[in-house]
Amino acid sequence: MALDTQAVIERRSEALPSLSGLTDEPVVLPKGEGLLPKWQLLVAAMAVFNTLQNFATLKLTRRVYTRVPPNHVTALQARTFAVWTLTAAIVRGYAAYYIHDKRIYDMALFTYLIAFGHFSSEILIFRTARLNSAALSPVIVSTVSLLWMLRDYDFYVTH
Repeated sequence: MALDTQAVIERRSEALPSLSGLTDEPVVLPKGEGLLPKWQLLVAAMAVFNTLQNFATLKLTRRVYTRVPPNHVTALQARTFAVWTLTAAIVRGYAAYYIHDKRIYDMALFTYLIAFGHFSSEILIFRTARLNSAALSPVIVSTVSLLWMLRDYDFYVTH
């Protein structure tokens, strides 16, 4: 099967954001086709909020880990979780704009796998969390995102 290099170049250039000041078009939403790039940006933005929340207060974090005494959910744990969440937000933000780059797509996919593994193990193995509304959101987001990215891998990733 011959590789249509012109099609690959056009497909990749459509997904790249314009650089502010270099073109007339502002960078706001990802240009990649489909909803997955926009979803990546939405999830990245939500992760930034969660990062700020983890730096500011333990209130929402304690709602996730309800099967341990509240004093076991510490400020150190919340700050560590905030740094991980910010890292995931950056990777997912890049994936929103560079959805066709295999390396970035793979890294974003792994952030969801790690999140799914973390929350699943806290609920099912370590039993520090219940499947309540606070824990349900990251479980749903990581599961849906992971399945969506696996299903559409060949559509978005240029080999």
